[in-house]
Amino acid sequence: MTNVVQTLRERGLLQDVTDPGLEKMLSENKVSVYVGFDPSADSLHIGHMIGVMILKHFQLAGHRPIALVGGGTGMVGDPSGRSSERNLLTREQIEVNKAGLRKILERFIDFGQGGALMVDNADWLAPFSFLDFLRDVGKYFRIGDMLAKDSVKRRLASESGLSFTEFSYMLLQAYDFLHLYRTHNCRVQAGGSDQWGNITAGTELIRRAVNGQGYGITTPLLTNSAGEKMGKTADGAVWLSAEKLSPYKFYQFWIQQEDASLENLFRKLTLLPLEEIAAIIRKHGEDPSQRYGQKRLAAAITGLVHGREEVAKAEASSQALFGGTLQNKSDGELQALFANVPSVEIPRADLVSGIAAADLLVRANLAASKSEARRLLEQKGFYLNNSDAPFDPSQKNVTAADLASESMMILRAGKKKYCLVKFV
Repeated sequence: MTNVVQTLRERGLLQDVTDPGLEKMLSENKVSVYVGFDPSADSLHIGHMIGVMILKHFQLAGHRPIALVGGGTGMVGDPSGRSSERNLLTREQIEVNKAGLRKILERFIDFGQGGALMVDNADWLAPFSFLDFLRDVGKYFRIGDMLAKDSVKRRLASESGLSFTEFSYMLLQAYDFLHLYRTHNCRVQAGGSDQWGNITAGTELIRRAVNGQGYGITTPLLTNSAGEKMGKTADGAVWLSAEKLSPYKFYQFWIQQEDASLENLFRKLTLLPLEEIAAIIRKHGEDPSQRYGQKRLAAAITGLVHGREEVAKAEASSQALFGGTLQNKSDGELQALFANVPSVEIPRADLVSGIAAADLLVRANLAASKSEARRLLEQKGFYLNNSDAPFDPSQKNVTAADLASESMMILRAGKKKYCLVKFV
């Protein structure tokens, strides 16, 4: 079997290990490994991709990945890495979110012949009575050890404090590990660096309850070259669901990454061989202005998440947006290329006598008022059909002669604000 620990280490996906014997154990046994996912939304975001890639690498190495969706713990909330208590979810919300997470996870790991499992800890936590849980699980924990966990200490020192509900979370996650150890030969739990306390609680419970050996690994958080946590933009989270974030916008997120972050992102979030990654970085360094590295990164990650067809669409849209004047296109081509930009419909009859450029900018929502539109024209910030040359203010009106296809044209204000205008 492939040395998966070495693979994770080389790719920067390994931070801490609970026991140095992990590597030897994995070389001698085919085991299950689990990563937990909080069902607080119906999609994962890029911050979850580290955990997903851990499962992928374990499966490629011949082990069985288990994706645990916290339907039970999601009704309580994990205090790790949080400064306040999260909103609790209903069972109905959790079921909807579980279905969304399954859809995304299936793109990465094989739940068929590959043997991967998706489990819900509500299946074994919900039947527990409070008294049974205290007797069968709580007796193995010492309050002093729990209070010493960093995640607990941070919350106790915070303004919001820590509820008993959240304080109990550690016991629930520890029992998850014990249950999977007993039922699915799960010997390894992986999680983010903020999960160390919960993971070690699980290995300790396995040792005390069944005299067994569980192993834990933590992964670094996904950060940029400045050490800042990635996963959000000004528009919100970078979701892996096409319904919550279009594949084009997802692709563009990676295109915008800084040079210094490229190698780290390639190693952690793609399956490209390390030799190929090194070659890409070398070629990128020859002329960084061409953004070769960013284009390869965006294609690789978008392909993993959304498939090669969506990569091709995103590349075509990018080329159209930044590749010069659009001429003699069909409506279908233009619609496909600019499917991810805002659009408006305007009566075709308005084009007969022409539409004043300032009026068109307002109707396309590229200017808030006619005075703002006139300023944009005077400052040569209005471009028609992606032309390199700004619209000539002396032309004043836009007519049917300016169409880029049978019934559409593309307006651009400044460098980034686009609108697809459909004349109907």
